[in-house]
Amino acid sequence: MNNIILSLIFTSALLIGISINSASARDLTIYTYESFNSEWGPGPVVFKSFEEQCECKIKVVTHGDSGTVLNRSILEKGNPNADILLGLNNSEIEKSFNHKLWIPYRSKLLDQVPKELDLDKKNRVTPFDYGYISFVYDSQKIKNPPRSLEDLLDQKYKRKIVIQNPKTSSPGLSMLHWTIAVFGEDEYLDYWKKLQKNLLSVTDGWSAAYGMFTKGEVPIVLSYVTSPAYHLEYEKTKRYKAALFKEGHYRQIEFAGILKGTEKIKMAQDFIDFMLSEKFQSVIPLTNWMYPVIRHQPLPDSFQIAPEPEVVPELNSSLVYKQNKKWLKAWSRAMSE
Repeated sequence: MNNIILSLIFTSALLIGISINSASARDLTIYTYESFNSEWGPGPVVFKSFEEQCECKIKVVTHGDSGTVLNRSILEKGNPNADILLGLNNSEIEKSFNHKLWIPYRSKLLDQVPKELDLDKKNRVTPFDYGYISFVYDSQKIKNPPRSLEDLLDQKYKRKIVIQNPKTSSPGLSMLHWTIAVFGEDEYLDYWKKLQKNLLSVTDGWSAAYGMFTKGEVPIVLSYVTSPAYHLEYEKTKRYKAALFKEGHYRQIEFAGILKGTEKIKMAQDFIDFMLSEKFQSVIPLTNWMYPVIRHQPLPDSFQIAPEPEVVPELNSSLVYKQNKKWLKAWSRAMSE
């Protein structure tokens, strides 16, 4: 009798194990930044849509901003707890390449993406959206907006500007790179020293800065060219506008890739394909407030207030990786003097 009971217990345990493993085999774990999977972000919509398509379950793990997500993946290198990292930007990709995090994959839909957005010719990461850093202003308070980075130095903007810290914020870091691309490594710190008197605050993140702006505490904020489209779409107002600068605007491109060590390569590849499909790309503008990388994807009417800049000053991603720590230290010293 005992042998029969033991046999039944063993068989049941084996079946349970097979069931659990089978369910686990249909799970896909994605690392991304918090705002992507927030209730107002694209995550809840696009992840559910992919689950229906693949008849699988997506587990989403968020780790603050994109830099934190990347650092987590580096710590787990070779034995990741996720299958895909979604959300690193062009300032971070060279760091990820240096740590050899990826399983290369070229989606058949990548041919629809403009070549200037596809920065990785080895197909380790795939772009899914992009946007431009800009200073957004309140047109009820600023009648003659700045038309260049140099214009921001005018004394009429004294303590009227809020930006984000490049050490803790993605748009803040892009602004640092923007000034280096425009003024060069020899002169960008001189620009920041002159700008400092016009800054009311340097916040840790975008939300705090934009909150100050929308509360009327400051009339100019560092944000994105597409930010006014949000206000037009949901508040039906053109009060907030992006100041377009003659020297152009720094571009942020966001990428996703398949993490080396995953056992779910085919499912991960299917997700990358899905990421470039209309079902994913059509959600991006009104949730992530960025441009879709598939150029023929129609934009919402509210994006009429968010024209793409004609000039795009950029830095080579290899240069960013090599020099970024040096730039940040120098910026911190200059701003504390």
